[in-house]
Amino acid sequence: MAVAKHLQVVLLAVSILLFGASRAFAQAPLEPPQMPARTTFYLIWRGAPSSDARKTNSLFSLWDDPDFAALRSGIVEGMISVSNRDKSKQALTREELEQYSTLLDNPFVLGYLSEPESRRTAKSAASTAKEHPWNGLFFVYDRTGKEALLAKAILRLRSQEKEIPQITQVSVGDVQVLKVQRKSEVTYWAETGKFAISANDRSVFEEILSRATGKSSESSSLAQSPAYQEARPLLNSGLLEFFLRVPDLKEFAGDSNVSGMRLKPALDSLKLESVHSIAAHISMEGAKTRLQGAILGDASTGTLFDIWAEGQQSPASLALLPADAVFYNEAQFNLPGIYDTVKRAVRSTLPQGQQGSADMLETMAQTRLGMPVTDALALPTGEFASLQTSPALDPALQVFILGIRRKPETLKLLHTVLAERISSEHSEGNTTSLKISLQSGGQNSGVAQWNFYYLAVTPDLLLGAKRSETLRDFLAQHGNAAGDGAGSIPAFQTARAQFPEKLNGFSFFDLQKLDWEALKARWLQEGKAALEKMKPAGGNGNAVGKIPAWLENADPAVFHRHLHSVIGASWKDAQGLHFDHWLE
Repeated sequence: MAVAKHLQVVLLAVSILLFGASRAFAQAPLEPPQMPARTTFYLIWRGAPSSDARKTNSLFSLWDDPDFAALRSGIVEGMISVSNRDKSKQALTREELEQYSTLLDNPFVLGYLSEPESRRTAKSAASTAKEHPWNGLFFVYDRTGKEALLAKAILRLRSQEKEIPQITQVSVGDVQVLKVQRKSEVTYWAETGKFAISANDRSVFEEILSRATGKSSESSSLAQSPAYQEARPLLNSGLLEFFLRVPDLKEFAGDSNVSGMRLKPALDSLKLESVHSIAAHISMEGAKTRLQGAILGDASTGTLFDIWAEGQQSPASLALLPADAVFYNEAQFNLPGIYDTVKRAVRSTLPQGQQGSADMLETMAQTRLGMPVTDALALPTGEFASLQTSPALDPALQVFILGIRRKPETLKLLHTVLAERISSEHSEGNTTSLKISLQSGGQNSGVAQWNFYYLAVTPDLLLGAKRSETLRDFLAQHGNAAGDGAGSIPAFQTARAQFPEKLNGFSFFDLQKLDWEALKARWLQEGKAALEKMKPAGGNGNAVGKIPAWLENADPAVFHRHLHSVIGASWKDAQGLHFDHWLE
């Protein structure tokens, strides 16, 4: 999961950044000082980077490398395949996709305006309230140089609608606007001057149009709001920028219910107002690509921020970090805080007469655990870590680590929870090893079982792996570490020094240690094995699907040439939870 998180960061950057052509950095068509004060969220794309920035950045250098051609083609083919799944629509060709992707050369803004209080109050008193739901979504695109291509793209999209919409022309001021009426919604669209503007509500369209064209008489803006001012250090920079005012999410909940649970009381109990905003941006800083952001608000005790731990300078798992580690990920959570937060939210959704149901569930959990839930949650320290020493990222060699307190009580809890699944147990020194059957107890009696997981319990850690040899070798080499651990990896120390003293999350992925050839071979082997299992019963017929050509033809050396490391960290302070990730 931790490796997947890093790959998601990479894929996000690839998907958003790489399809743009080289051009000068541009201003967004609607910057925060121009946005209405009631803007709930916005996503700004400021246009593709300049040619010089593209040449310097390692991610773009990888994308432009001739040896990456097979993967580039594979990504394009994959996008075409997804877009062409609906057989009722005209198939998208490679040439069209490459042509339409150049629309990302130019900047755009996607945003949402909250419903005006006056309108919300009037609507709640009307009998037709549900017939006219609010939709504050808007879109503004700088169409400079892309006028013909944009018109072609819009025409293609409209031609593929299953139901022909009713299109009429209306006037908004001196601008001619297309009103596109569908069964479920109305869209307003206009191309005026350098902008293409769209919205689903006429009042939203009129307000955004007046602000984008500089004709608005309204002086208040999002940039003046306390939430935006608090997040401002994270904004106004980078290629991609995101901002969300979290308390406004209550507007979407209203009086709705999910599985009989009322959402509004749950959000109130979570003290959603303590979370002011979520803000982030992606930027290019020389060879590095950076994702930086924060969940900002009042992080005092009793708020939603209780789910995150305060952080440590040297978590226990660091002492076990071997010099040959390829990947390391560590995170710390406040488990009692999570439990209290969830329990508070659940109780808030129940009528007064049903509060006993929550108490009954807690009593049942206590019976199952053999101790109060709060005592059980106090045994783990909240530290979760994983590390990998295999250059081919062999899952069998990955070790997972959980920080614990009071080994005897932890073992007692394991015996209570796992019960019949503990196949064997033995102790050596201060370490107790457990063999856990992943099959339900009592089944397949007398039949050999091969599906096991292995645990090792030390005085302050619980370690797990898919193979007993992995744990045994790891503990033999690193179990008696004197706390130096990460100190034996200079690159790790350099990466760690970039962040605050106390962190509640840190990850380090040394991409130069990867054996890309072996990694490709393993992926191919696993893919072929998966396809083999998909063959029809009896072994007749061909397997469903095939290994993608781009994977078989990919040159692993190209990754080693351009990618060096991925590092990331998170930390909590009085202003909220911060995160920072770098790809180089």
